[in-house]
Amino acid sequence: MNVLSLFDGISCGQVALNRAGIDYRKYYSSEIDKSAIQVTQKNYPKTIQLGDVTEWECWNLENIDLVFAGSPCQGFSTVGKQLNFDDPRSKLFFNFMDILKDVQPKYWLFENVVMADDVRDAISDMLEVEPIMIDSQLVSAQIRRRYYWSNIPDLDLPRNKNISLESILENDDFKNPASVVGRRLDEHGLRKDYDKSIPLIQCLQVRKNKTKSPCLTTVTKDAVLSNLPHGRYTHAYDNHKSNWRHFTDTERERLQTLPDGYTEIMGKYNREKSIGNGWTVDVIVHLLKGITGEKEGVWI
Repeated sequence: MNVLSLFDGISCGQVALNRAGIDYRKYYSSEIDKSAIQVTQKNYPKTIQLGDVTEWECWNLENIDLVFAGSPCQGFSTVGKQLNFDDPRSKLFFNFMDILKDVQPKYWLFENVVMADDVRDAISDMLEVEPIMIDSQLVSAQIRRRYYWSNIPDLDLPRNKNISLESILENDDFKNPASVVGRRLDEHGLRKDYDKSIPLIQCLQVRKNKTKSPCLTTVTKDAVLSNLPHGRYTHAYDNHKSNWRHFTDTERERLQTLPDGYTEIMGKYNREKSIGNGWTVDVIVHLLKGITGEKEGVWI
């Protein structure tokens, strides 16, 4: 079997294939982030690096059986400007579509963020399949809702493994999930986020549900840990710096169900960013069960 992974990042797809027991002969990776490529080549030195996805017509590929893709999500996300297909990064989706038509794999899998219904429906129309929405908290200690479009048969939700946040932490001093977020608050402490006359205050928001982490992103303050009870605490960096901490790199790997130390070759900033951009491996492992036979690792 030959696999092509577009926007491969740190090759979470390859981790999933190995964990699922699926043998493959060649793994082609399209990625431009040099630090991410270093991680892939350290863990999977036989990976064939192809470079920029926009230059796909120059690639020399053998027959492809499986295509992975998760094009940049910033334009699709319900967080931010929601430029959708007007965002240059979102337009990379059409490179995926062109490649899919050209290589005609037996199976393909496309992942992206939860987005506006009209954009989701447009993607579904182009791919001619409806997505399944899976929250990573079913297989990990992280809340992470994502859409998965695929022609892999029998897609369904994974069984809930009931993995608690506390179980993946390296120490217990800070164990309450939280986020540091900018808020505009009036004199009564009520949110007035659209009133630009009110200055932004960085607030520590400690979650009521203590069993799962917020979604990891490329911004590390979006998911942190606190020793305070549920509530909002203003001036997180000035008044409450001793009351919260970032996840360690190992904890971030565990939230994405990556092996401990998988990204250790990277510098800290690139490591945090790449893990936040990656896939939750065990979700992909679950989805891949539809292309294996009754005996583990047998390709249909």
